[in-house]
Amino acid sequence: MTRVLTMFALGVAMLTGAQALAVDAVSQSTMKRRQMIAQVVNCMKKHMAANSEISYNAASKICKSQVGNQNNNPVSVALVPSDSPTKP
Repeated sequence: MTRVLTMFALGVAMLTGAQALAVDAVSQSTMKRRQMIAQVVNCMKKHMAANSEISYNAASKICKSQVGNQNNNPVSVALVPSDSPTKP
């Protein structure tokens, strides 16, 4: 009887752990999507503020392609050394 209860407890623990990992994976993809949407919104605000003649749809297309390219190529931003010397 003890073995049956032990096996049952281990089975429940394994299933609970698997569900917890699945929830983490879903929440990570949700967070990435929210971050991407925030980047698109910020980009659209900048484009529409800089150019009052650009349409909402045009700004949306431009920003979605820019954010998509950044996500596909995360090292696309060049690192530029600062002009000021570093402090010792």
